Amino acid sequence: MTYILCADGRDDDPFGAFERYRAYLAANQANFPKNAFELATSSWYFGFDDHRAPHDAWLEKLEIDEAYVPGREALKPTQRGRNLSIKLRLLGAFHDGYIEIRYPRVFKYALNVEHGARGHHDWRYDELRVSETGTLIHEIEWCGARDIGTWLIEASDIEFTWIPMTPK
Repeated sequence: MTYILCADGRDDDPFGAFERYRAYLAANQANFPKNAFELATSSWYFGFDDHRAPHDAWLEKLEIDEAYVPGREALKPTQRGRNLSIKLRLLGAFHDGYIEIRYPRVFKYALNVEHGARGHHDWRYDELRVSETGTLIHEIEWCGARDIGTWLIEASDIEFTWIPMTPK
């Protein structure tokens, strides 16, 4: 179940959608990865006027890394060797800084773009949820003149960094 994404009817009742999402976060706090919960419940993350908020940000870079993890040679083949991570770099909505989001250990991901000939356009809304197994699920909507796509990333947690631009 999702709460604040377009497919959930958020546009019909945005206030109610965010209230239901806040109730979901409070009820599931013990199950959430630490950083994800702090981000989702922060006072600024979903705000349209905070420069750190990802709403309306533009994707600049997507990196998928699959690094070898030494010391796992003695483990079963299904437990050996590789760690998948994802890192995003976004130009903030006010174009005065960058948002970097990193998922240190990724278990699943699906990156869907329906109308990407002119890019991803704007990060519309996103939602941080927890799976039945305790992993983070981050669902992101991209939108331009028409819906562009949805990303779904399942990971151990999320790391968020705001990098203000330095004046020239």
